[in-house]
Amino acid sequence: MTQPLFSRTPVLNGSDAVSTRKEFLEYFLTTFNRYEQLFETLADENSYQIKSIALRHPLIFYFGHTATFYLNKLLLAGLLTERINPKLEATFAVGVDEMGWDDLNDANYDWPSSAEVRHYRHQVRDAVQNLIETAPLTLPIDWNHPWWVIIMGIEHERIHLETSSVLIRQQALELVQSHAAWQACTRSGDAPQNDLVSIPAGKVFLDKKDNAAEYGWDNEYGLHEADVAEFQASRYLVSNAEFLEFVTAGGYAQDNLWAEEGLMWRKFTLATHPTFWLRKDESWWLRLMTEEVPMPWDWPAEVNYHEAKAFCNWKAQKTGLKVRLPSEDEWYRLYDFAKVAKVKNGEVTASNIHLDHAASPYPVTDFRHGELFDVTGNVWQWTETPIYPFSGFKVHPLYDDFTTPTFDGRHNLLKGGSWISAGNEALHSARYAFRRHFFQHAGFRYVVADELASVPASHYETDKLISEYAEFHYGDSYFGVANFTKSLAEIAISAMKDKPARKALDLGCASGRATFELARHFEYVAGVDFSVRLIESGIQMAEKGELHYTLVDEGQLVSYKTRTLASLGLENLKGKVEFSQGDACNLKPLLTSYDLILAANLIDRLYSPQKFLSHIHERLNIGGILLIASPYTWLEEHTKRDEWVGGFKRNAENFTTLDGLKEQLSGHFRLVAAPVDVPFVIRETKRKFQHSLSEVTLWERIS
Repeated sequence: MTQPLFSRTPVLNGSDAVSTRKEFLEYFLTTFNRYEQLFETLADENSYQIKSIALRHPLIFYFGHTATFYLNKLLLAGLLTERINPKLEATFAVGVDEMGWDDLNDANYDWPSSAEVRHYRHQVRDAVQNLIETAPLTLPIDWNHPWWVIIMGIEHERIHLETSSVLIRQQALELVQSHAAWQACTRSGDAPQNDLVSIPAGKVFLDKKDNAAEYGWDNEYGLHEADVAEFQASRYLVSNAEFLEFVTAGGYAQDNLWAEEGLMWRKFTLATHPTFWLRKDESWWLRLMTEEVPMPWDWPAEVNYHEAKAFCNWKAQKTGLKVRLPSEDEWYRLYDFAKVAKVKNGEVTASNIHLDHAASPYPVTDFRHGELFDVTGNVWQWTETPIYPFSGFKVHPLYDDFTTPTFDGRHNLLKGGSWISAGNEALHSARYAFRRHFFQHAGFRYVVADELASVPASHYETDKLISEYAEFHYGDSYFGVANFTKSLAEIAISAMKDKPARKALDLGCASGRATFELARHFEYVAGVDFSVRLIESGIQMAEKGELHYTLVDEGQLVSYKTRTLASLGLENLKGKVEFSQGDACNLKPLLTSYDLILAANLIDRLYSPQKFLSHIHERLNIGGILLIASPYTWLEEHTKRDEWVGGFKRNAENFTTLDGLKEQLSGHFRLVAAPVDVPFVIRETKRKFQHSLSEVTLWERIS
């Protein structure tokens, strides 16, 4: 019996709530079950616990991460009210993305067993299934709809279905096993001779709106228009046979073919051929997900951007033609020129995509799209375009760091999808970008065209909240009020006196100014914040020494700001700071042994300040200083009423936050000075400001 097609991404703007609920449930369960089925290719517990590559967590993390994502997002949306396993939900929450190829992080994690994670996943499955079956549903579903986070969780798991399959492909062969649901294509023949197809000039027009029929990630929305000149494109994806010419010509040894970043990667990794190619005696073999097979020369070559770019440079040198990778806009022209059919419900795709065929690539001659082949499917296709935001880009409030961390000029777009790309990934509108050293099920086709003009980039941060924080930390002073974060750092440093000054923690660091200021005194300072969007400002300052953002003046009128570390006298401190994401109420074990902890305007925005206060001493050395600053603006939208530290009546008497701090910290701390008020001003527009007072208390750990 033929296995049913893997369900397609649901229509969100229908009118029948009953059928939409049924479609959501099927989409959720087929995705959840298929994801677990993928991990059945792992042979034993070691397969989960041993890293497949040094730059990523072991596979147990990814097994648990997608379930945790459902829980965390549904809690944020208010669709669920209770956690299932707080320990696992902290363990699996952050740390997904690959590190730099030269950043080998050997942090020690206490990973749970696969059985424990599988049990947790099934608890999550039951909770989400019950939600889909019983939660109120009105149509249509758009960004602001509570059910948006449900489809977000499902599409997120489909992304990890693909990225986890790549990690399994990189796992040691003895740690994986064959599986009936993940069988590769067995056909191969002679590779075709590639040639060029002329693609006429044309326009690109993209304008995905919030009420679109199908789910999208934030970077897909907004307006984009472009005129694309005529160019030529290779008829086929570059096959293993065509790429072999580059390998045998010594392409990996010719430094002049590699861009600077690619050359650094090649020398670091000592690569001499594609990573999935294996040399056995005198023959080439190919590593697939669970097996090694004799090289299928007519399958697409799977490489990273650096290798694809070096091949194009070699091809240009060999032919005298202007050979390069296509831009994103040129790929859209290929799509329109080829009249590629959209993935539809109930129909097998005319591309090797969406798991409709086999668990591997196919020959590059199998899926014709007009005069071209594999415009979509088989393997992703690298482009020359670093990802950038379209006009009108905005982040979703429940996933503010999906794309924005990639607006750094170092993440290039891939287009077209691979054999396992499903759901949103298989749509024409999909925009996914990876670091250029990254391995996906990705290959490339080349074009012959003039050199690209400078590619679009996100030079100025335009998100209002992020820009306001950037100005608050690094910008001008208003109404004679000194920079708040600098003032707090100075108070903290003054309180240290002759105490050790090895390590400090800036907890709730936001954009990171205090992290740098503390580095004037401490040997090392960690800046930690829950929002990746906020700490990106600090990371950019540490990496580039400058920050660009826009400030609202009035209405649609903005001013453009550039701030530098040099202008603040902080340029030489970049090597002493490090930024990371973390939950102040559930910090990673490695965040410990500090001489100072600064918690600025933090406690009245935590979901459990009492938990924070009861454990913070564990992170601080005896004799260390804890500085707490807060305006004590307790709000139930941030903190449940029974978690407030103060600001209420107790036994008919006023009970202030300072009273609560003394009560909760007295077991491990002593108050070392009288509280002081430190003012701060936040600029909202040119003529609107928030002027507040934060009470600062200093606590010395005594036990």
